[in-house]
Amino acid sequence: MQIIAKCPRCGSMWQFDESAADCRRRCKKCSIVFKVPTLAEISRAVDVVSRAKGKLYVDQDGRQFG
Repeated sequence: MQIIAKCPRCGSMWQFDESAADCRRRCKKCSIVFKVPTLAEISRAVDVVSRAKGKLYVDQDGRQFG
């Protein structure tokens, strides 16, 4: 499984394999260190988004907006 994570500072999207889950990675564009979500956080976010009828945003801590 591949994880796509978005840098919270510059918005760059990065693709990681599942071994990167719950680890910290450095953005290659802006050099900030950010946490890649756990597999449980990802599946929870996917479930929420799939049930949403409008736009819904989920941040890296699992908080929902929209």
